[in-house]
Amino acid sequence: MNQHRAPLDTTVVVPTVGRPSLVALLRSLAGQTVPLDVPVVLVDDRPGGPGLAEALRADLDRGLGPGHGLDLRVVRAGGGGPARARNIGWRHARTTWVSFLDDDVLPDEGWHERLRVDLELATSRDAVGSEGRIRVPLPEDRRPTDWERGTAGLETARWITADLTYRRRDLAAVGGFDERFPRAFREDADLALRLGADRGRVLQGSRLTVHPVRPADDWASLRQQAGNADDYLMRAVHGADWHVRAEAPLGRRPRHVAIVAAGALSVAAAVSGRRGTALAAGAAWLAGTADFAWARIQPGPRDRGEVRRMLLTSAAIPFAATYHSVRGILRHRGAGPWRGVPDLVLLDRDGTLVHDVPYNGDPDLVRPVEGAREALDRLRSLGVRLGMVTNQSGIARGLITREQADAVNARVEELLGPLDVVLLCPHGPEDGCGCRKPAPGMVKQACAELDVDPARTVLVGDIESDVLAAEAAGAVGFLVPTPVTRTEEVERARHVRATLAAAVDAMVGGEW
Repeated sequence: MNQHRAPLDTTVVVPTVGRPSLVALLRSLAGQTVPLDVPVVLVDDRPGGPGLAEALRADLDRGLGPGHGLDLRVVRAGGGGPARARNIGWRHARTTWVSFLDDDVLPDEGWHERLRVDLELATSRDAVGSEGRIRVPLPEDRRPTDWERGTAGLETARWITADLTYRRRDLAAVGGFDERFPRAFREDADLALRLGADRGRVLQGSRLTVHPVRPADDWASLRQQAGNADDYLMRAVHGADWHVRAEAPLGRRPRHVAIVAAGALSVAAAVSGRRGTALAAGAAWLAGTADFAWARIQPGPRDRGEVRRMLLTSAAIPFAATYHSVRGILRHRGAGPWRGVPDLVLLDRDGTLVHDVPYNGDPDLVRPVEGAREALDRLRSLGVRLGMVTNQSGIARGLITREQADAVNARVEELLGPLDVVLLCPHGPEDGCGCRKPAPGMVKQACAELDVDPARTVLVGDIESDVLAAEAAGAVGFLVPTPVTRTEEVERARHVRATLAAAVDAMVGGEW
């Protein structure tokens, strides 16, 4: 009976670096009790190399077969980290909801149907999101290792993107994930707090996802200490009580600092000849390290390999944790709120995208501004929507026809790539219309057609009327001057860049 229900209004986004576990995830999605009828966007976050489909073709063919039925789409992120990859994924989605899964999880066979129930509940309560239940399978024949226990903590962690669905409009409103978090740590808690999850705006769902324990080498726990730096970005953005709101314990950081201080004092005292102080501080360091090691060894299997691993890493972790904490304090001091890239970038035509030919009605005269195609393609790769808004008073004056203007616009798209919306004003300055820039009509219409908040929209143009149209609509105006731009217009503009490429650089960097 469920076969005739409307498709679920979500897009599944999976950031991946091409691990073999991805095939197992896709097999799980293809084997749902109720067939998955939503797009699955795989965000390839490898720095380079062949496309994901080519790299995994043999595994996908063997693991899924040609009749898997999944609507798979691949976009590239280029190695920017999971936060950036997820942002690129959700910006390519056009659904009400976006469902994030990690590439090493296994949704159970009823996940898709339970997701429908969870999102119906979230819709009825106007929640911003819904989190799945996570289960981490542990060995039944022995005690779990330190690494396995750490992974098992995901079962009680809040708002982790191993299985988390958010409304797309709410993601857009806050700029998505903060890409200053370079690893899969704290970026999910940061986003959840910005969306009000600590105030009940993210609901606990009923769906179940299994998160197997990934293989790890002896030094994995030591590398994890880099996350201490991210805690100080959390503090800078959310305040000193962030860990209480995020239900994230601070761990042993104060004791790590004490151990490092004791070790440093012991070395300094020994160098300066204070033998008694050196021995006392060394004993304190040894006692602290032994206590830390035992706290990790005691609940584990206590075999030779695990004990060796715990002794070695327990001696190094306090120093690594303290180093990364100091690094985080220095790096993130004064960090402000995350802005992200705009959801929609509108562009003036003549003088901004193409060289200005007054009252041009001939497509053969269209010449793109240098670097325009590359700038637009960069925004497209990030999932930013693009539009063109152009005043064409030559139509009102009888100098060109609407058909000629449309032909020129079509040629612009042919040369610069597809645009999500193209709008023109055919009126003259004396007509008093609401669409001719500097009036905001076209900006508002573009936002309405694409369901984008004007506050998340940028309009780029070469004269002040473009900037004023943006501001009147509640958007942001960028001025890229040309020889026809008056000096006083440049002086009045808030955002001025020498080229379209430089304007895109600023947007990507959150400077808009």
